[in-house]
Amino acid sequence: MQLIVTEKDNAARRIAEILSDGGAAVERRNGVNVYRWGDTRCVGLSGHVVGVDFPAEYNDWRDVEPVELADAGVVKNVTKENIVATLQRLAREADRAVIATDYDREGELIGKEAYELIEAETDIPIERVRFSSITEREVKNAFADPDELDFELAAAGEARQVIDLVWGAALTRYLSLTAGQLGEDFISVGRVQSPTLKLIVDREREIQAFEPDDYWELFADLAPKDDTGDDRFEAQYFFEDEDGTENERVWDEADAEAAHERLADAEAATVESVRRRTRTDDPPTPFNTTAYIRAAGSLGYSAQRAMSIAEELYTTGWITYPRTDNTVYPDDLDPEELLATFADTGAFGEDAASLLEADEIEPTAGDEETTDHPPIHPTGEIPGRQELSEDEWEIYELVVRRFLATCAEPATWAHLRVVAAANGCLLKANGKRLVDPGYHAVYPYVGSSENYVPEVEEGERLDLLDPRLEAKQTQPPRRRGQSRLIETMEGMGIGTKSTRHNTLQKLYDRGYVEGDPPRPTGIAMAVVEAAERFADRIVDEGMTAQLERDMDAIANGEKSLDEVTDESREMLRRVFEDLHDHRDEVGEFLRESLKADRTLGPCPDCGEDLLVRRSRRGSYFVGCDGYPDCEYTLPLPSQGEPTVIDESCEDHGLRHVKMLAGRSTFVHGCPQCQADEADATEDRVIGACPECGTEHGGELAIKRTRAGGRLVGCTRYPDCNYSLPLPRRGDVEVTGARCEEHDLPELLVRDGPEDDDPWELGCPICNYEEYQQRQTASEIEDLDGVGAKTAEKLAEVGIESLDDLSAADPDGVAGDVQGVSADRVREWQAQVG
Repeated sequence: MQLIVTEKDNAARRIAEILSDGGAAVERRNGVNVYRWGDTRCVGLSGHVVGVDFPAEYNDWRDVEPVELADAGVVKNVTKENIVATLQRLAREADRAVIATDYDREGELIGKEAYELIEAETDIPIERVRFSSITEREVKNAFADPDELDFELAAAGEARQVIDLVWGAALTRYLSLTAGQLGEDFISVGRVQSPTLKLIVDREREIQAFEPDDYWELFADLAPKDDTGDDRFEAQYFFEDEDGTENERVWDEADAEAAHERLADAEAATVESVRRRTRTDDPPTPFNTTAYIRAAGSLGYSAQRAMSIAEELYTTGWITYPRTDNTVYPDDLDPEELLATFADTGAFGEDAASLLEADEIEPTAGDEETTDHPPIHPTGEIPGRQELSEDEWEIYELVVRRFLATCAEPATWAHLRVVAAANGCLLKANGKRLVDPGYHAVYPYVGSSENYVPEVEEGERLDLLDPRLEAKQTQPPRRRGQSRLIETMEGMGIGTKSTRHNTLQKLYDRGYVEGDPPRPTGIAMAVVEAAERFADRIVDEGMTAQLERDMDAIANGEKSLDEVTDESREMLRRVFEDLHDHRDEVGEFLRESLKADRTLGPCPDCGEDLLVRRSRRGSYFVGCDGYPDCEYTLPLPSQGEPTVIDESCEDHGLRHVKMLAGRSTFVHGCPQCQADEADATEDRVIGACPECGTEHGGELAIKRTRAGGRLVGCTRYPDCNYSLPLPRRGDVEVTGARCEEHDLPELLVRDGPEDDDPWELGCPICNYEEYQQRQTASEIEDLDGVGAKTAEKLAEVGIESLDDLSAADPDGVAGDVQGVSADRVREWQAQVG
């Protein structure tokens, strides 16, 4: 029997479909899909099924000094027992095995893990196949010409695992212990994560230190004489330095006002010069990973989401492997053949056919040419739009159109520069017109806007209209967006094409950055400053880049795994030498910084600081730093994790609180204002309480909570706890219509007084019962967003019941099921309860 091992289940399914010509069947073993046809079995892993860790005696943070981890050995543990058991059972039945994991450093390491698991069970030949797209042609060609596993490339991946474990664990434990931040609030540090965080923090420091300068700019409209308005155009004032340099900004207000008066006194301007030129605009080069992430970012996709979608499109055979540095198409890619394939489609047919009309098709090429994978481009296998989700289609179209653009002609622009003089002032206007759209016709993601300036001649007098003076200020440097950060990381040698987007996501997950562009939180600023003060190697991008080069040397056979890991451990020992004499200082600095990050302002009762605190039950509230002498508290919403922001309340001097809750993140504002408003708001009675109204006269009323929320609750609270939720935002309106069943008025929720399409909430009891019914799913297809097709996909990976879903690993499911994200799985699990 031949055993084929892939990196994930969806790759196994796709490869089985190709090699069996659609005849593969699937069976379940230990909850794992095994695809079979003839004498072949194909099984997918779930990424790494073996992980590196310290021996058990190093697990207790309090009993092991962090520096000891620099010398601790590393063991390998099985992390996906059911998959490993299935793999090894299949290996015992096989007489030949083929590793078909992704072809990169990580994929080679996953392949080596499978190799060792198989080798531990049986002595059979194990081969390796490599491909850059999971298409019929590439897969069949790869299996027709198998190779051997690249143990040096795998060793480079293993070195990364070991180094990241040792550095991350040792420094995370050190900073967390010194700051007293344990449990869920530990301080995370990483070899690549920390220099990346410093990039973000350094830019934030530049923004905070920036002091704006005032300047002025002047504009006026010009128009040919007797113009009806169609040829009117804007021109900008400028002046020339002694060296002929043009300046538009006027730095002295008196000079600006004088120029404005001269323009206001002028009724006309005389054209002094007209310059015409033609410029070509070259098509973009093929997508490598960084360029792809940048382009996807312009469409609103985070780096992590962009890569997740690209990997799904690769696994299903629609695009080539998305982790690549290459910007030059390989010689065996026939652009005309691929264009001809797209010419037969509805979505891209017209554009592809137009490109085939060219006498010669010579795709563009970038500066980087590698031999592992081609640039990201579509394969010849084309999905129907209904086969992809909206996000997948948008990304697929981006990749297709990038390929089309690389095969297109340059665009041609006609530029017209006009300079006119008016009462001693110079005005200029720059017009541009797209003469030949070239690649813009097939690639609408790059700006092609025109600026109209009419044809005028030297010496012509133009009407001068509406002169205006605009006061402005210089702006601080902009925060880098995710794609720009990844470009910067690439230029500095921080991380790899396969890890940079994951590194950014970790910073979000750890609460070190928020928003997009990423902005550092207070804890991030504190961690970076502590590292800079006491052990700057932690955030030194040079050290991280050197380790990246060392791992490349392992892959090239120039260094061994042990050499590189030993060198990194020695670097870590030197870091601890720096930290050794400063433990108390580091702890005090971090504790003070963390406290400042949780401080809202003065307590109204005793004057001590009010802080965001966490109760023993895990809920958050605002409490006084003077406790137990002062017991003043304020509630916080139960949804989300609080973070203190810079905006402050003018009335109470307290900083505002934002509740981080993923897509449901919201600004709570000043907790004191929320509590005071609730105290001052009268309950609006709407009917009898269904639990105690008959016996005790309890009534239901619309109430505002001191935590900023709203509900319908019994007026006899706390004697009666009956309550129904209401939306946090919007104006609740009581209508005259009543529910026949519960004799309660129906409610509307308006998003402001101008909202003419309110949410018809209806009877609050009926609404809540319907909500509970939606949340209480009895079958997979009862869940929101799960149709028959998605249920079928889930069943293919062993999730056939709600119990299966509750026990599933969200990340594993996302990796195995096309079009399903880990966050979506978690939402379904929450519905199951």
